[in-house]
Amino acid sequence: QVQLVESGGGLVQPGGSLTLSCAASGFTFSSYGMSWYRQAPGKERELVATISTGGSTNYADSVRGRFTISRDNAKNTAALQMNSLKPEDTAVYYCNAWRSRTYWGQGTQVTVSS
Repeated sequence: QVQLVESGGGLVQPGGSLTLSCAASGFTFSSYGMSWYRQAPGKERELVATISTGGSTNYADSVRGRFTISRDNAKNTAALQMNSLKPEDTAVYYCNAWRSRTYWGQGTQVTVSS
């Protein structure tokens, strides 16, 4: 049974930091690329960051330099380190695994507010 479970969301002040984690099970994690997406109410889902099976990374312009995506194949986890958070980063963040099939987590809420 395939599962992606996000954790680490919450409320943080502008300028603060937060780390999201994604625990994967039920598939060969090392064979899948991993991505983080986010969606704010009334907005389209957008790609935040991606990391390939080989470790190559890519970031949305809005987060480049502030966010870092990583993966640990030994632990079947992916993470998103978020620094210098802004109110516009507020959204539900989703973990995504991609190959010939695509899997999604349920999402975790990140709220950046004073």
